[in-house]
Amino acid sequence: MIQLYFLSVLCNGLAGFILFAGDDKGIESAPFSISNPTFNLVLGILSAVTGILKLLSPLRNGLFILGDLLPAAAGIVSGLILIFGINRQSADSKTGELDHLGTNLLVFRRPIALGLMITAVVHFIFGELIFL
Repeated sequence: MIQLYFLSVLCNGLAGFILFAGDDKGIESAPFSISNPTFNLVLGILSAVTGILKLLSPLRNGLFILGDLLPAAAGIVSGLILIFGINRQSADSKTGELDHLGTNLLVFRRPIALGLMITAVVHFIFGELIFL
């Protein structure tokens, strides 16, 4: 489905931008920033759902899972980081399995963000590659 292709590129690129530029002071005041928990939650849920749906309906009919595996995995990972990582960072309680998962995901926030942005750009340019 071409709509899922567009959503995957948009969510992966936007999540990568938010995760990479989240520490800069000039971007903190923007509505699409790391400090806006509502936007991060909505984008995280949308990224994870889009990643799961891309596994179920690939862009090409010939290759079932290889064509959209990397963008789908990137969407699921970005959704986990945005939902469990950033939103749990401001929580008062630091106990529980979800907080531990979010803390571990935030350690590799910048490399994952670069990977998300690269995946979004390459998936946009070469939409029907075998492994992307």
